[in-house]
Amino acid sequence: MEYDQVRVCRSSRELPREEQLAWRLARVASAGPEVEPDVAEMVVNRVIDNAAVAVAALDRHPVRSARQQALAHRREAGATVFGLPSAVRVHAEWAAWANGTAVRELDMHDTFLAADYAHPADSIPPLLAVAQQCGRSGSDLIRGIVTAYEVHVALVKAICLHAHKVDHIAHLGPAQAAGIGALLGLETETIYQAIQQAVHVCITSRQSRKGVISSWKAYAPAHAGKLAIEAVDRAMRGETSPSPIYEGEDSVIARFLDGPDAEYCIGLPGDDEPRRAILETYTKEHSAEYQAQALIDLAFDLRPRIPDLEQVESIRIATSHHTHHVIGTGSGDPQKFDPSATRETLDHSAMYIFAVALEDGEWHHIRSYTPERASRPETVRLWRKIETVEDPSWTTRYHDPDPARKAFGGRVEIRMRGGNLIEAELDVAHAHPRGRRPFAREGYLSKFRRLTEGIAEPAEASRFLDACSALRDLKAGELDRLSIEVPEARLGHDGPTREGIFSCSTPD
Repeated sequence: MEYDQVRVCRSSRELPREEQLAWRLARVASAGPEVEPDVAEMVVNRVIDNAAVAVAALDRHPVRSARQQALAHRREAGATVFGLPSAVRVHAEWAAWANGTAVRELDMHDTFLAADYAHPADSIPPLLAVAQQCGRSGSDLIRGIVTAYEVHVALVKAICLHAHKVDHIAHLGPAQAAGIGALLGLETETIYQAIQQAVHVCITSRQSRKGVISSWKAYAPAHAGKLAIEAVDRAMRGETSPSPIYEGEDSVIARFLDGPDAEYCIGLPGDDEPRRAILETYTKEHSAEYQAQALIDLAFDLRPRIPDLEQVESIRIATSHHTHHVIGTGSGDPQKFDPSATRETLDHSAMYIFAVALEDGEWHHIRSYTPERASRPETVRLWRKIETVEDPSWTTRYHDPDPARKAFGGRVEIRMRGGNLIEAELDVAHAHPRGRRPFAREGYLSKFRRLTEGIAEPAEASRFLDACSALRDLKAGELDRLSIEVPEARLGHDGPTREGIFSCSTPD
């Protein structure tokens, strides 16, 4: 691993491109040895994981809307759309839009948490779409996905976005552009230009994850993927980009992040070093914000110790700064206690999640969020007895650079009427690589079966899983096998309830 300092450079001094972060990210994409077998296996796991959560969301309104928008942009030799027959093709950027929205809708795919946070598998839909449209092989796709993870993880480790209220797709866009460049085998110069364009257009605010959280949360990563595809296309045609995009006097670091005196240290693999960052990431067992995963498991563990939840007087969750301020009471968002809040808001409320998990002893991606479930009087009473507090020791562990010491959980103190105190803590979720039941291939397969049961036909599900297992051997033009079709009745109402611009017919 090579570590470099990234600093703002005044316009009066021309910064050689070899010293720019975007160039070094492009080198990660254009160089590198063969993908190692265990890394390729993890790519297969994440392709399965993405399909599972996408299929489970196919009938949800944002996913239907995105799919209908995509279907207005047909292309004979394009890319496939989850849920539809593989013969139905659309332009790659619109397939990325539809599939990326489906993957993100339930907030149930993989995660990486460090200085910032990320869902690295958000890169898979645009890469798959480009690989399908451009007739690439399974090995090409694997290389692209591995590269996207490498770039994404490196940025998330080094540069904090959320402290400046910048949304995390600012790291996703360049990772997607780098991954596309790698799978297409583009030169460093072309990838460099594409990365800079992607960074430039993917800077957005964190209001999308504040207060009343809207359906845009599902669209945001797909939007980045669409922009990344377009950025690569422009760069391939010889178009250039705002430069230097990170170090420029009026660019990202100086104007949106830590300012003109900022300095970041970023570690990236050398040309001959293996790309293994995907192995540092982890998926979700439960459909909720990742910082809530361990809290859900902890609620399950504590439930047998509390025979009567009405006797609970108060619940205090000591956790990290990030968990407290993003999904806890430290956010200051009253919506996190509102029974009529959106699903997107509830899955960012540690208080709601802990209350329901404690009551039900299970977590379901649909049932746990219904308005009827959220508005139960006993749930509301318990929910409003819960608070989070920041504990500096949990914050330190959250940011520990050693994966063996990182922790994303917390300590729970439940005070009962009469004075009894019930306490427990959990470092990481049970499905985490260091957890009680770490996910391996069987965990991903089990999650896939659970989420697709009753939606995908068994034969089609088996065909898809066989294609995933053979990913490394799929030849150019065979990546349509990574699409999964479901019966039309499982897609929900055929499109959104209202028409949009793309559904307008041409006047006579």
